[in-house]
Amino acid sequence: MGIHIIKMPDIGEGIAEVELVEWRVKPGDAVVEDQILADVMTDKATVEIPSPVVGTVLALGGEVGQTLAVGAELIRLEVADAPGARATPPRAAAPPPSAAPSTPTAAPTPASAAKPPAQPPAAARVPQPAAAASDRPIASPAVRRRAWELGVDLTRVSGSGLGGRIMQADLDAHAAHTPRATTAAPQPAAVPAAPRADEQIRITGLRRRIAQKMQESKRRIPHYSYVEEVDVTELEALRARLNERHGTTRGKLTLLPLLARAIVLACAEFPQVNARFDDEAGVVTRSGAVHLGVATQTDAGLMVPVLRDADRRDLWAAMAEIVRLAESARTGKASRDELSGSTITLTSLGALGGIVTTPVINHPEVAIVGVNRIVARPVIRDGLIVARQMMNLSSSFDHRVVDGMHAAQFVQAIRRLLECPALLFVE
Repeated sequence: MGIHIIKMPDIGEGIAEVELVEWRVKPGDAVVEDQILADVMTDKATVEIPSPVVGTVLALGGEVGQTLAVGAELIRLEVADAPGARATPPRAAAPPPSAAPSTPTAAPTPASAAKPPAQPPAAARVPQPAAAASDRPIASPAVRRRAWELGVDLTRVSGSGLGGRIMQADLDAHAAHTPRATTAAPQPAAVPAAPRADEQIRITGLRRRIAQKMQESKRRIPHYSYVEEVDVTELEALRARLNERHGTTRGKLTLLPLLARAIVLACAEFPQVNARFDDEAGVVTRSGAVHLGVATQTDAGLMVPVLRDADRRDLWAAMAEIVRLAESARTGKASRDELSGSTITLTSLGALGGIVTTPVINHPEVAIVGVNRIVARPVIRDGLIVARQMMNLSSSFDHRVVDGMHAAQFVQAIRRLLECPALLFVE
């Protein structure tokens, strides 16, 4: 037998180290060629490392959550002797990078060989006696409810109605001559179950990257938040009409592409918010194009795929790309390029959006626009109280490079566009 060492392959993109996210094997396991051994993460892309040989796992090169350098020992296998190749360092397995977080597949449970007991023939079944109809007193639901409230057993009440039906008067007469049943003695309180044991969950992979990025954003950026109320009644009416007319041929529009359009137009007026700040070099880069990050919740955590060149897309092109990016992020198939390079971010919790949020800026950007849920509220218009569809915009800005006045003006520009949606189509 010989020893085959699989080293961490160079998976490109200038990556010098990776994080070990998950082991698919353990010492003692037999592996076959191309079997996935481990999942590693570079930036936000998950890569599967397969075995190039057949063998048995002797030792693992690290623990989940550990950072391994490219070229470091990943796993050690015992393999059959090859002529003149005992203990020779093997080639590194370098599969194509995949952004999909791998999920271990559960082994199928074998079906039981036992057959269910045969049912007896219909003729051999013994019919159960049905309850006699006379066992149940005849009374209306209202009388039954009243009897339950009074604690009266209706089987003890004589009915004066047709067929012995118990009437309300019968119930009242019975209750007047019968002492109300005493309340049953209280039962002792149930003994509370033993408290659940503490559970320690190691933060690894994408969840750790998100935590690090959020910590970095809050540590580096002095956030300035601004909240404004927006009347989106006309916008929602326009969206409904567009979907009615073009929904079957172009696809249904959500609120997101309309918000994206408003942000694009407002960024043209306030270019200082569509920027990235290299605070180490002290350089702010104002982007000529709007690459809109769209925060997307996934099972692995919050990800921000990028709607590139949002300023050059119409509503339906933007909607189709947002749907595609969100699906790629949720299924773990988003590429590294699709998850980087945004210049401003849009975040929304949809129906769970609450009243006010304080979104964290996606470093190194300088602004993020947060959307809260739409609710019907009473509003005074022309001296009358009317119901309108209202929504809050909760936005945050990097106060080092975006003044509070400019931040407020930017949000007000978005508000004007959303409240008069015809302006969305006027350059």
